[in-house]
Amino acid sequence: MTARAPEAPSPDPIVDVRGVSFAYRGMAALSGVSLAARAGEFVGLLGPNGAGKSTLVRLVAGLLAPAAGEVRLAGLDPWTAPRRTVAQVCALVPQEPRLAWPFTVREAVMMGRAPRQGLLAVASRFDRGAVEGALLACDLVHLADRRLDALSGGERRRVFFARALAQEPRVLLLDEATAFLDLGHQVAAMRMAQVAAKGGLCVVAVLHDLNLAAAACDRVVVLSRGQVVAEGPPAAVLTAERVREVWDVEVWRGENAATGAAVVLPAMDRR
Repeated sequence: MTARAPEAPSPDPIVDVRGVSFAYRGMAALSGVSLAARAGEFVGLLGPNGAGKSTLVRLVAGLLAPAAGEVRLAGLDPWTAPRRTVAQVCALVPQEPRLAWPFTVREAVMMGRAPRQGLLAVASRFDRGAVEGALLACDLVHLADRRLDALSGGERRRVFFARALAQEPRVLLLDEATAFLDLGHQVAAMRMAQVAAKGGLCVVAVLHDLNLAAAACDRVVVLSRGQVVAEGPPAAVLTAERVREVWDVEVWRGENAATGAAVVLPAMDRR
């Protein structure tokens, strides 16, 4: 994967989070967090477990309501706006995607078209075209007629990525979308996210792999204990000192000789 030079994003944020706080049963998850992301931009949300990354994504998707502050998604309040309207703007690949019934891969991806279909949900040629394009993009054509319960965890993750692409959103939210994927499909997922952003989508992804984030993202936002502690280009943000401070791990920080992207590796001896 090669790092790409970011194109100029749209000047107005399509994801606009201002001073948001949220708590689970009295335990603070986010405190005064602000985030702006624009069309044409790929933003990575980084931080240790429990930092508030997934909570922030769920607030943007309208699945949670902030206790304080405000969230705007293309000008909408995603918590109060009709779910169909929100789904026409925003697609979420959740951390643990599930479907209750053993649908086929093609049927599951077609579900992404629901916000754009009529009451009878009759698939049009546009729906079928969007689904076939998403299957192709996610390397799922050969699995299209396979049942979801016959797939591996990584293959199911790709199905839900494809469903989000088929939705044709303006904002793509990825909550650990590379989890359970092998290296080749991790890289493919990041390339798809890059292509989506280059095509005009706003992509916001929760990532744990700092090197994937450094290679793929235009900008990264680091959260720690429910607060934003750094944001900017990956090379500027992912210093050895900051990784040690946020993740409490000693690392070697270098650069990829082929791309110039930051490389962060644990400084472990072999004793």
